[in-house]
Amino acid sequence: MDAALHDLTLAEVSAAIARRRLSPVDYLDALHARFEALEPRLNTTILPLWESAREDAKKAARRIARSGPRSPIDGLPIGLKDIIDLAGHPTTCHSRHLLDNAKQADAAVVVALRAAGAIFPAKLATHEFAIGGPAFDQAFPPARNPWNPAHHPGGSSSGSGSIVGAQILPAALGTDTAGSVRHPASHCGIVGMKATYGLVSRRGVFPLSYTLDHVGPMTKDVASNALLLGIMAGHDPEDPGSAVRRTERYGRHMKKGLKGLTIGFVRHFHESDQPAAPEVAAALDAAAKLLAKEGAKIRTVTLPSLNEFAGVNRTVLLSEAAAIHGRWLRDAPEGYSDLTRKRLAPGLFIRAEDYVQAQRRRRELVAAVEDVFAGVDLLLTASSMDPACRIDDAAAIEITYPRQARTGFNVTGHPALTLMCGLTKEDRLPLSLQLVGRFFDEATIYRAAAAYERAAPWKDMRPAF
Repeated sequence: MDAALHDLTLAEVSAAIARRRLSPVDYLDALHARFEALEPRLNTTILPLWESAREDAKKAARRIARSGPRSPIDGLPIGLKDIIDLAGHPTTCHSRHLLDNAKQADAAVVVALRAAGAIFPAKLATHEFAIGGPAFDQAFPPARNPWNPAHHPGGSSSGSGSIVGAQILPAALGTDTAGSVRHPASHCGIVGMKATYGLVSRRGVFPLSYTLDHVGPMTKDVASNALLLGIMAGHDPEDPGSAVRRTERYGRHMKKGLKGLTIGFVRHFHESDQPAAPEVAAALDAAAKLLAKEGAKIRTVTLPSLNEFAGVNRTVLLSEAAAIHGRWLRDAPEGYSDLTRKRLAPGLFIRAEDYVQAQRRRRELVAAVEDVFAGVDLLLTASSMDPACRIDDAAAIEITYPRQARTGFNVTGHPALTLMCGLTKEDRLPLSLQLVGRFFDEATIYRAAAAYERAAPWKDMRPAF
């Protein structure tokens, strides 16, 4: 191989394995060596499973030699956020409450990936129960940003973002209830997709909010992300939120370019609703200009205020989380970190009236977004309004964490993807944009994201490890 193995994308590794130029075992061994070197600085992993993964890589190598790969990810390693069940291992949710929570069955997404030949070398750090973090009083230390370990990697899929951003693994799964795939993807300089609500099963994933939760792929590049989504997606009658939808080849339009697409730029999100840091605003303007240069028509559009989306999300999320955590909050609050208790407890005091009114307003917000999509193919918005702050600065985290434009698309259920669109000048930390599509139109998001990725310089920039 001409490149360092950790630099390769899923598609490149897949092609090398299919052509017998690379063994899944050798690839995994190279990544394991990188893990051993970097993990002490990053805390990406709760449960390392490299030995068992190596046995699975050997089986995959024999299978591929005998009959060829069963899929493009046969023998390839994928990390799992530790709220996703992996048979034979605990799902701890990064919490003392669930240290012995051994699972007998795989989550639905793991079943799908395993059937395609994927192997699983790590259960990854998260914010406790996908809401409480980063915190230093939990059962495991918080994951750190691979671009600068003194900084926050985003959350709650923090280990997933960090391990992919550090190029220890080529892909990982996260979950997204108020932006928790897209936040770490933004801060770690990778690609994160929250597909349309119901496209990917959540069976076997510890819930935070029944009507807001999503499972999504996190990868180094756009093509790998589309590939994984195609394997993960599909109707699951055992998930009550699952959509009856035929699986597609989501990357089928990625080479088409941007001509003929109209992109609505939601400027007020970062200009007036929550004014973004100057470098973030400048990066978004530059991204819009590049998308236009590549052939897209850019229009400024208006949606309801971010504050409305955030208010609905908070009311729904905390009400539903209280239904999940109420018993522990009342009977065993000491099992949570201080920050997790602080974030969950308000849900116990939200009135049923407020929850119902939030759900009513939610339907109106969906309609408002749908009205805008009558005139555009995609939306361009901010992701985070600030670069990653220091992980030990609790005050800065409390201020910057809610300053984002991701939450609204959990409320509405529209698909949304984040990818890198710049670096800060002083600290060299990633900046990211967000692309949002019509319901079940992930293919157009990937088309635009791939065109931007090709034209922009950021795809080849990685942390200096």
